[in-house]
Amino acid sequence: MLKLKLQYFGHLMRRANSLEKALMLSSKREWKPLEDRSCTDIPWLLLFILFCIGMGFICGFSVATGAAARLVSGYDSYGNICGQKNAELEAIPNSGMDHTHRKYVFFLDPCNLDLINRKIKSVALCVAACPRQELKTISDVQKFAEINGSALCSYDLKPSEYASSKAKGLCPKLPVPASAPIPFFHRCAPVNISCYAKFAEALITFVSDNSVLHRLISGVMTSKEIILGLCLLSLVLSMILMVIIRYISRILVWILTFLLILGSLGGTGVLWWLYAKQRKSPKETVIPDQPQVAEANLRALLIYAISATVFTVILFLVMLVMRKRVALTIALFHVAGKVFIHLPLLVFQPFWTFFALVLFWVYWIMTLLFLGTAGSAVQNEQGFVEFKMSGPLQYMWWYHVVGLIWISEFILACQQMTVAGAVVTYYFTRDKRNLPFTPILASVNRLIRYHLGTVAKGSFIITLVKIPRMILMYIHSQLKGKENACARCVLKSCICCLWCLEKCLNYLNQNAYTATAINSTNFCTSAKDAFVILVENALRVAAINTVGDFMLFLGKVLIVCSTGLAGVMLLNYQQDYTVWVLPLIIVCLFAFLVAHCFLSIYEMVVDVLFLCFAVDTKYNDGSPGREFYMDKVLMEFVENSRKAMKEAGKGGAADARELKPMASGASSA
Repeated sequence: MLKLKLQYFGHLMRRANSLEKALMLSSKREWKPLEDRSCTDIPWLLLFILFCIGMGFICGFSVATGAAARLVSGYDSYGNICGQKNAELEAIPNSGMDHTHRKYVFFLDPCNLDLINRKIKSVALCVAACPRQELKTISDVQKFAEINGSALCSYDLKPSEYASSKAKGLCPKLPVPASAPIPFFHRCAPVNISCYAKFAEALITFVSDNSVLHRLISGVMTSKEIILGLCLLSLVLSMILMVIIRYISRILVWILTFLLILGSLGGTGVLWWLYAKQRKSPKETVIPDQPQVAEANLRALLIYAISATVFTVILFLVMLVMRKRVALTIALFHVAGKVFIHLPLLVFQPFWTFFALVLFWVYWIMTLLFLGTAGSAVQNEQGFVEFKMSGPLQYMWWYHVVGLIWISEFILACQQMTVAGAVVTYYFTRDKRNLPFTPILASVNRLIRYHLGTVAKGSFIITLVKIPRMILMYIHSQLKGKENACARCVLKSCICCLWCLEKCLNYLNQNAYTATAINSTNFCTSAKDAFVILVENALRVAAINTVGDFMLFLGKVLIVCSTGLAGVMLLNYQQDYTVWVLPLIIVCLFAFLVAHCFLSIYEMVVDVLFLCFAVDTKYNDGSPGREFYMDKVLMEFVENSRKAMKEAGKGGAADARELKPMASGASSA
């Protein structure tokens, strides 16, 4: 009986072990990317929607309180809106006037600007027409008022009283510059803007010299076809460079690495040579009556040489350790080129993002202008009317500024999430023929349906870091020249630390969006998973972010230099003008912007591919049922790494430790 019980118990134990193995095997295979989509971070999405509703309320309030009419039509110093009949304001003289036929705002002294409060310190009047020609004498002002019906002096004066003693301070400053109405905003603005040059002392000569200004403007207008052609050239060069990087990435990376090491060795050698030369012949280098200076220079040269030697040794050791990781960077750049072939719409992603940002910024600036003219009429010390908000409404400015940062970061984060989703779909689709017809639109669809809350949370974290940094920068600018050296150092240190924190969070956010696109987890879980993977592959991340980013930076410089050289050659044959500096600057700036947009997307694709590669090697090992998703180029890298570890034996233990945890991590999935 006991024997039967022991046999039965052994049978149960064997079944339990087999069941446990089956469960473990199923747990190893249960991870599948791009499946089980679910909404994430819904509370943050609701918070972002409520915040946007608040932004809309601010815009509606500023328009509804009459600010739109005051902004577009303008108002005089007594609170009357030009171009309409006004209601009288209590205890304010000259208010409630009928300005139906006076549609333009005229400033008695338009060049008297208050840069701190961002306004013109001048009496404003509503007039029927702007003086199109310069009025040099008071009789010219009087004649203009009689002919056009536009009183350029105070409302209390008649045109016949302009030359009397009571008109002192109530008429415009002579000579009255020629002005023209600003389109859509009905303000008389001086035609010659040289009177504003005193607020930019560095540009006084340049702006006041109308001949130089006119030559520059004529240069731009004459060479507009060349400028347009060079801008298109920068677009073509950027696309060609992206293709070239794919096919010669291996050669390019090793050339840059070799040049970096060679330059470091050469610089170190030159420093030691200069030190040895000055040490052997000190008499030739000693300054008369100042031997201490020569000794200090010799000591400094020795310190520089030692520092360069230490840097060269560290650089050489780092390159020696990271030489295998550089191969991964080359493979990722090669695969990134394939991604752009399968997903050509990725190239246009920066343009859609830029267009969305421009639309939002235009809305934000218009609302800001509305807020600047909203509020109740208040009489200032000079007896003129200003519109100010009181009570809780005055804090709308701060809400509006936070909205600028958060929504801008939200739009940029949407681009990162869209690119990450499309590249993740490409990577984890084994048969590329089964890719969606438009992976970009499919990624946008997933973003809108499931991950807007994740994007809102990530962008809010960046906003929390940006706002304190902007406040500290504002305080630093306001206290410039007033604070002591210690306070200045502390402020700059805090600003620098916040800037570094913002850059780190931006990088972590981008990887968190990639993890969200892979696993459909919320932001915090994705950020934690991405951080763990980045730490496990720290050396690979360092290689990609140093070698890869340096390659892309040189690519930007190459495009700008090529476009600038073509511009010099073309503009040199243009004989219609003599100054072509401004067209060349415009072309180079546009070329850098285009190159930055294209290559930044390339850099983003490489980062997403790396995280996908790390996740793939973490959950799969190439065995049946756990096949890799990666491209053949990356597969070759993995196989070469394994062969190198087998050949190295114990010497390859360091690399073995790097790959083993990623493969065994699937058992804990």
